[in-house]
Amino acid sequence: MHVAVYLPLLVPLLAAAAARPLAGRLPPVAATWLLVLSALALALASSAVLGMLALTALVRIPLVESLGEMSGSVINQHDPASMPVAIAAGAVLAAAVTMAGRALWRRAAALAAAGREARRLPGAGQVVVTDDEAADAYTLPGVPCRIVVTAGMLRALSGPERAVLLAHERAHASGLHYLFTTAARLAAAANPLLRPVASAVGYTVERWADERAAAVTGDRKVTARAIARAALAATAAPPRRPAPAAAVLGAVSIPARMRRPGPVPRRVAALLRPPPQPQLLLLAAVVVLVAVSGISALEAARDLHALLASARAAAGTS
Repeated sequence: MHVAVYLPLLVPLLAAAAARPLAGRLPPVAATWLLVLSALALALASSAVLGMLALTALVRIPLVESLGEMSGSVINQHDPASMPVAIAAGAVLAAAVTMAGRALWRRAAALAAAGREARRLPGAGQVVVTDDEAADAYTLPGVPCRIVVTAGMLRALSGPERAVLLAHERAHASGLHYLFTTAARLAAAANPLLRPVASAVGYTVERWADERAAAVTGDRKVTARAIARAALAATAAPPRRPAPAAAVLGAVSIPARMRRPGPVPRRVAALLRPPPQPQLLLLAAVVVLVAVSGISALEAARDLHALLASARAAAGTS
C-alpha cells in the first residue's frame, strides 16, 4: 500500500499531459470515448485512494480504535501515511466531493433549462431559424434535441457551407455529445488535474461533428471552409444566446469553440488532411495507464483491509 496508494494520484498528471496529443492523433470518436472513460476511471481511482488515506487517520482516533477493536500500535507501525498526510487527504477528498456535487447540480439544472428552452422553440422540426442578425448555431439538449441557427449565420455561408453547418449540428444532436462533455466536466470537478482532459473532450466532440459533416457532404475542403467562415462570422457579430443555451453549450456549439484561436485552426487543418486512423499502440498505452491506476487502487484497498484485519487480530490477542 505504501506505493500503490499514491500512484492513482500521479497518473492524472500523465493523462493531462497526454490529452491534447491524443485528441489530435486518434479518430475523434475513439478519442472522445477514450478520454471520457479514462477521466471517469482516473477520477474514481484518485478519489478512492484519498478515501483510504483519510480512513487511516480516522482509525487512529482512540474512540474509533476502541469501537473497531483494533490495535493502534499495529496501525501506526504499518500505516503508509503520516497523520498530517492522512488529514490532508481527507480535506482534499471533502473538497473534491463538494466540487463534484456542485458541478453535478449545476450541470443537471443547466441541462433541464436547456431542455425546457428546446421545447419552447417554435415549430415541430428539428431545425429552428431565428431572426437574430448575430451569427450563431447551436444544438439544445432535449427530447428530441433542437438545432438553432440564426439568420445572420445563414447569410454568412454559401449553400454548401450551410449543409455542412446543419450536418455538424445534427451530428451533435444524434451523438448526444453533451453527455460526453458533461461526464468529462464532472470528472474534472472531482479531480482538477483532469481539466485538460475535459478540455480535450470539448475539442474531440467538435472534431467528431466535423468529420461527420465531411462524410455527409463528401467534401473535406468545403467543410473546412465552412468552419472557418462560421468562425469569422461569429467573431464579427458575437451572438446573444438565451441563458439556458449559454449555460450548457460551451463545449457543443460551433461558434463558441470557433471564437477561441487555438482549436479552430487545428480543426481546419485536420479537415485538410485525410481522416486520422486508429493507432492501436496509442490506445493500448492509455488503457495500460488507466489500468495501472485502477489496479493500484485495488491493491491499496486490499492492503488496507489486511492492515485493519491485523490490527483487529493484534487487539484480540492482547
